[in-house]
Amino acid sequence: MEENSSFQFENKLNISEVQHGISAIKHELSKVIVGQHDFIELLIISILANGHSLVEGVPGIAKTVTTKLLAQTMDCGFSRIQFTPDLMPSDVLGTSIFNTKTQDFEYRKGPIFSNIILIDEINRAPAKTQAALFEAMAERQVTMDGQTYELKSPFLVFATQNPIEQEGTYQLPEAQLDRFLFKIEVNYPSVEEEIQIIDNENNRNNNQEVSSLQKVLSAQQIIHFQNVIKQIRVEKHLLNYIAQIVTQTRNNPFLFLGASPRASLAILSASKAMAAIRGRDFVIPEDIKMVTIPVLQHRILVNPDKEMEGITTSQVAKQIVESTEIPR
Repeated sequence: MEENSSFQFENKLNISEVQHGISAIKHELSKVIVGQHDFIELLIISILANGHSLVEGVPGIAKTVTTKLLAQTMDCGFSRIQFTPDLMPSDVLGTSIFNTKTQDFEYRKGPIFSNIILIDEINRAPAKTQAALFEAMAERQVTMDGQTYELKSPFLVFATQNPIEQEGTYQLPEAQLDRFLFKIEVNYPSVEEEIQIIDNENNRNNNQEVSSLQKVLSAQQIIHFQNVIKQIRVEKHLLNYIAQIVTQTRNNPFLFLGASPRASLAILSASKAMAAIRGRDFVIPEDIKMVTIPVLQHRILVNPDKEMEGITTSQVAKQIVESTEIPR
């Protein structure tokens, strides 16, 4: 996801703080994590764009570890929730408990009341527990016993799931998938990276490297960065470009379900964050192209007959992006 640019430009918006913060996060993670550069970058974009991410990959490729260590580099609240078939909504949101002293019910907040929420194997919990996340993810609030409780900013959900093992799992409904900014597909490391992973473990006597990670960003800095990202400039013709891409998903013969306007807004916010990471205060078409597939691939559905042929949503999304004329 590296960008090569030969032209010079001058930013009107000061994004140096954002770049320094992102560089500090990447430096800390590199102490432990080998490779996974695209995965880490998309997670960071998700934070800057104030969006949730669904991380999908086979077991053992550091999905949970990477996300947990990323949270460790930030000085804010963190909750890890292991989703299981017997998990209840109250285990996530909290519950009302009768207080014998006050002779009244009081609300005991659940682990969802934090800043960064890591949900491991989100598809292991039944539909009613998954549905408990709807309001929190979409509106950053929880309603319990008729009273609304605001979730403090930043509030970000990172969820993992295994795409291979289906026994004992519950497929996420489209309404919940649509609440994730990205679906990030994590692949196996290269041979060189795997050798480095083995070598690092062979030379590691304890968890000192993990505990040595520094907290480089505060909650206030993250909120500030998110506000800076909103000010990144996007020209009118690029807004039209985003709309054309998303509209094509609704007319594509390979697709049963196209993307909603929420996808357009997701591409917009994610491309702004991508531009900032690349050192610009304005979006270019390449920023949009880089974020479009992880934004779209979980929001569209392939026709059953095409799915039988092995065609995936990411392939269709890629074809749509490549066939849409780039504005100049």
